[in-house]
Amino acid sequence: MKENVKYKIGQDNLQKFGLDIHNPVFIISAILILVFVMVTIVSPKEAKELLDGAKWWSINNFDWLFMFAGNFFVIFCIALIILPLGNIRIGGSEAKPEFSNFAWFSMLFAAGMGIGLMYWSVAEPVAYYTAWWHTPLNVVAKTPEAKELAMGATMFHWGLHPWAIYAVVGLSLAFFSYSKKLPLTMRSVFYPLLKEKIWGWPGHIIDLLAVFATIFGLATSLGLGAQQVSSGLHFLFGTEKSVNTEILIILGITFLAIISVVRGLENGVKVLSKFNIILALLLVVFLIVVGPTLLIITGIGTTLNDYASNIFALSNFVGREDSDWYHGWTVFYWAWWIAWSPFVGMFIARISKGRTVREFIIAVLLIPTIVTAIWMSTFGLTALDQVIGNVGALANGISDKSLTMFQMLENLPFTAITSSIAIFLVIVFFVTSSDSGSLVIDSITAGGKTDSPVGQRVFWALVEGLVAIALLYVGGSDALSALQAGSIATALPFTIIMIIMCLSLYRGLKSELK
Repeated sequence: MKENVKYKIGQDNLQKFGLDIHNPVFIISAILILVFVMVTIVSPKEAKELLDGAKWWSINNFDWLFMFAGNFFVIFCIALIILPLGNIRIGGSEAKPEFSNFAWFSMLFAAGMGIGLMYWSVAEPVAYYTAWWHTPLNVVAKTPEAKELAMGATMFHWGLHPWAIYAVVGLSLAFFSYSKKLPLTMRSVFYPLLKEKIWGWPGHIIDLLAVFATIFGLATSLGLGAQQVSSGLHFLFGTEKSVNTEILIILGITFLAIISVVRGLENGVKVLSKFNIILALLLVVFLIVVGPTLLIITGIGTTLNDYASNIFALSNFVGREDSDWYHGWTVFYWAWWIAWSPFVGMFIARISKGRTVREFIIAVLLIPTIVTAIWMSTFGLTALDQVIGNVGALANGISDKSLTMFQMLENLPFTAITSSIAIFLVIVFFVTSSDSGSLVIDSITAGGKTDSPVGQRVFWALVEGLVAIALLYVGGSDALSALQAGSIATALPFTIIMIIMCLSLYRGLKSELK
């Protein structure tokens, strides 16, 4: 790969009215997304039918592609750790990290999974154990085997596979931006394959797909976060739990995200992420102390063992007899992670200059998996202990997924305090996701510039909130289905982009090693 790329960052940008936007990526993406919001709100029934149709068409025809891609990305990342390519330092041999290890890890973890861990850490193990929506590998519900697979399958969805997806995109963007001096935008990753064509329509299409995937992936997370905050407020204060309440929550937190956007990366996302990680750690420690302490401590190793012993069976997509389960859970998760990958990957790339490829992959792939095992064991095993022991509301199964966290906390001391902390955690994860997402989408739609006007990031924070509101509105009482549909439909084309991305990254790293 040649080092003297004949392109100046931002050379295609329009700089008028105080804006600095890429032509045509910003214009096309903004218009299409705003049209989607308007059409969805004006014709919710038709929009829901269209979204559901796209979702099931993608699942029924391309479930194999999502499953294959997830496995491929894990293998690719492990290979980069082992091969000499892992010695390459992002930004050159003399590059130094810009953030401490703790700040770096806090930001990548908060951006990568914050809201999801709060929403699913109780709901998912309980759902698998009780067969709320089928069981993994068709195991018989409410048996010791069901408990093993409940934790193993939960870790499968939150362990190596999602973080490998993030690592592929993050490493690709970081390498081509800092080591090859290309714009921090998705098209740059494909320079070894497309050469100068990435500055034309092939590059425009890649960036547009990244924007759409990011918007809908974020909207899914923001919608889930709004549902959980609404459930928490209803649980504590008896407030109305409805789509209107969730929309008001999104509006309120979007306002907070805008404040964080204005404060910038250093004084906004970084501060909030570090604070949230500390608060989340305190909540985990509290649960370990007042919950089934011995079960949780010994269960961390058991959870990892359940994960390791079932990962190959759960990764297989040929001849599966539990197609309803893995279509409804695994395929959705893989699509959701892929939709999130431009956002999380670019955000991780922004903060990872000076790390070696090996250090990057280990930090992004392995460490979060271990932390996730601790988190899922603490919350999931505490919840399963209540279900098996016939304690509290969870003993009757899942009535509302967004309420399960609070139903579990209800049977522990200081319920009001811990539930308030849980709500606060969701809100801050909500804010950091929206803020980080705005930063990333703005970089893509500003031609790779990282110092574009703040007003553009504010615009994208508003758009993210509007898309989440539109999906909640069209979904009504079945909002999760609409959120899933938007995520899966936009992730499908980007899955193919990511597979090609691996080839391009390998070529780029190989040329750097020479």
